[in-house]
Amino acid sequence: MVLFLSVLVAAVALIAIGAGVVGTLCLTSAGVLPLIADLLYLAARSVWRSPRRPAR
Repeated sequence: MVLFLSVLVAAVALIAIGAGVVGTLCLTSAGVLPLIADLLYLAARSVWRSPRRPAR
């Protein structure tokens, strides 16, 4: 979970820096890609942790 949060914070920081400085599209994209990857990881992890009910 610490890795998830640290990558999330780094991604948000890169997006903020990329949006603040004119012409740094590469920083913005470098922040958006890890953000999307983190959100996909969070969604996959929530699916994996869902309780499985026994078949009747």
